[in-house]
Parts: sequence; structure tokens; C-alpha cells
Amino acid sequence: MRTFIPTPSSSTLELGFFTIHYYAICILFGIIIALWLTKRRYISLGGNPSDISDLAIVVIPAGIIGGRIYHVITSPQKYFGNGGSPIEAFEIWKGGLGIWGAISLGALSAYIFFTVRETSLPFAALADAIAPALLIAQGIGRFGNWFNSELFGRPTKLPWGLEIALANRPNGYENFETFHPTFLYEAIWCFLIALFILRAPFFKSIIGTGSIFYFYVAAYSFGRLFIEMIRVDEVNLILGLRLNIWVSLLMFIGAGAIFLSKRAKNPEK
Repeated sequence: MRTFIPTPSSSTLELGFFTIHYYAICILFGIIIALWLTKRRYISLGGNPSDISDLAIVVIPAGIIGGRIYHVITSPQKYFGNGGSPIEAFEIWKGGLGIWGAISLGALSAYIFFTVRETSLPFAALADAIAPALLIAQGIGRFGNWFNSELFGRPTKLPWGLEIALANRPNGYENFETFHPTFLYEAIWCFLIALFILRAPFFKSIIGTGSIFYFYVAAYSFGRLFIEMIRVDEVNLILGLRLNIWVSLLMFIGAGAIFLSKRAKNPEK
């Protein structure tokens, strides 16, 4: 008997006059878990948890806006091409948050926040405290793509292949029924890196230096590089490769180099 991962029959929950999108629930749940874990790690470093509560008011909207801007800029055809609808660029509940935009604008807003006001710990401590929390939030958020039947990989007949309805299959893949569940691959990769950071003694000795955040970016980018290679959703290409492959490669090299440089300068840590 053939097995596969089924795709949810609906991406929304209807409650009278209200429509709740499961994608939004996944994002919200990820944010709640991330705040809880960040506070715990920040407190363990001697920080005041109110710093995180105040920061959340700034960083969460910035991350969502940054993620959406990145998605729209890198996939403009859907919104501004032939048959596109510009108004849909604001409909984030339908999916479409680019992690690189979310991290960039979120990190920038956090840095400004820690610069313009007095906080109990420096920005480097926050960056290390939040790193595994972001990974867990990203992993949880990926399940929103499952509910939306989006961002899957090439066709596969593996037992864990993801069943995709005909209406959601990309052009040229209409005759294939099951695809690589790249949402699940990325979620597992995020959870594994987070667990490694939380459990490995090495990371406990360097928390507060800013190094862990760079490791997070480098490690996540490394896995994302391979996941992007099997995705089949339409994106812009540069020299025949998906844009996010180039971004992941640059982020891996850049963040990895900074991480190694910081460790070389502080070998005793």
C-alpha cells in the first residue's frame, strides 16, 4: 500500500463571521514560543525580561514587514506581472514571508532599539539569546506552507512524499501527485540546529558574545541552500540558479566567516 503525507483539505478555519488562516496561526504560535524561549535565555544571562517584552512590540512588526517586502521584491510577477494583483502584496495571511527580509529588518530594528535606549544587556547578548528561538519559530512557521499547499519540492515516490492537489501543482507537473515536502525538511533542519545550540556545551560558553547568532545564520543558510535546489515554485533566476540559492550561499559564507573570525579572536571562550 502506497503511503504519503496528505495535504490539509482546507487552509482556513471558519468561525461564524471570522476566517482564521492556519498559516497565520503557525506564525503566531512560532512567535509565542520564540518570545518565551528568548526571555528564558536572556534572564539566564542576567537580563531584564521587560527588555524582550518592549522589544517585541518593535521587532515583530518589523520582521513581518521585512519578510513580506523581500517576498514581493523577489517574486514581483505574482503581484505586478501580467494578470497580477498588486493588492495581494498586502495579503500576508495567504503566505509569502521571505526569511531573509524578516531577519534583516528585524535585526536592524532590534539593534536600533538597543542603541537608542538603555537595556540591561548589550545587543550581542540579545542576538545569542534569540538565535535558537528564531530557528524554532521558523520551523513552526513552515507548517503554514503545508496548510497552503505551497513551496514543495520536485516530484517523488518516497513514502513521505507530499500529496498535492491538481489545482496547486506548478505548470509542467500536472501529472505528478506527490512531491518532496520541503516545508518538513526545513522545519526538521531548524529544530535540529536549535537543539544543537541549546544542548552543546560549546554554545553555553560563548553565549553573550554574538557568535551564536552568526552560527545560526550560517547553519540555517547551509541547509536552506540544498532545500532550495529541489523546490519547484516559480522564482527569479540568476545565471540559471534560484535567487535564494545565491542568497543562501552568500549568507553562509559571510556569517560563517564572521563566526570563525570571532572564535579566532577569543580562543579561550
